[in-house]
Amino acid sequence: QVQLVESGGGLVQPGGSLRLSCTASGSVGGINAMGWYRQAPGKQRELVGHITNSGITSYADSVKGRFTISRDNAKNTVYLQMNSLNPEDTAVYMCNARRIDVTPLQVVDYWGKGTLVTVSS
Repeated sequence: QVQLVESGGGLVQPGGSLRLSCTASGSVGGINAMGWYRQAPGKQRELVGHITNSGITSYADSVKGRFTISRDNAKNTVYLQMNSLNPEDTAVYMCNARRIDVTPLQVVDYWGKGTLVTVSS
């Protein structure tokens, strides 16, 4: 099993910045990628961005240029640096770790409990 613990959420004013952290523990050797999802009230969960174990990143169009994902392999930690925040970024942000098995072919997702980010004046 993989356990994910997020930190860094809170209240920030529009235009401000926030940095989220997610640390994985347990059976981390099989993780292929880690990333961040978010879900706002009344909206579907959406992918914010992710980073593979080789360092390839991907971002949702809505956060490109504002958010940056990075990782520290030694600490099994992924970060989400959020800049130029706006109220539309308000959501519960959830850390995700993905394991892709070859045989049988399957994808296993692990989730953190989530951390609330509120962007408001």
